[in-house]
Amino acid sequence: GGFSVRRALPSRQQRMVGPWIFFDHMGPAEFAPGDGIDVRPHPHINLATVTYLFEGEMLHRDSLGNEISIVPGEINLMVAGKGIVHSERQREEIKAGNDNALEGLQLWLALPEADEEMEPEFHHYAGDQIPALMIESVPVRVLIGSAYGVKSPVKTFAQTLYIEASLHTGQRLTLPDTVSERALY
Repeated sequence: GGFSVRRALPSRQQRMVGPWIFFDHMGPAEFAPGDGIDVRPHPHINLATVTYLFEGEMLHRDSLGNEISIVPGEINLMVAGKGIVHSERQREEIKAGNDNALEGLQLWLALPEADEEMEPEFHHYAGDQIPALMIESVPVRVLIGSAYGVKSPVKTFAQTLYIEASLHTGQRLTLPDTVSERALY
């Protein structure tokens, strides 16, 4: 239906970056009235997913009883552990609109072996909970982990960092020091 998902990880050259095992870019897509996303219920096990939107809205439902819309700037963390079933859809009101667009990222975290069979969890973080600051005149949000003197409230299972930075042509940003791998997208 005009919706594409591009997978940056894993690739032939790079299987993982730290605990990140899959990196999917959803869209950008614009839907005609009545059309939209309808990913039917499906299972996950032994991993966690992080959903972050740039545009649009997506409705998360899962076997734990959670039902919540995610909008740009918010983070959904679904920890599958020993197993969870979820769907990703758009509400009918969103599909009916004339300006239904969607773009975002979904990253998958490999849980440490000790956490693979944990009870499943779901966490939603509102946009105003995510630290935002200016570094070298660049707006930065610390989505997961600690950087630039701030710490994200998003639950972690392994040392990792996930930031969003909006640079204009000619701008530079010094990345935080880290003992693990780094990747830019």
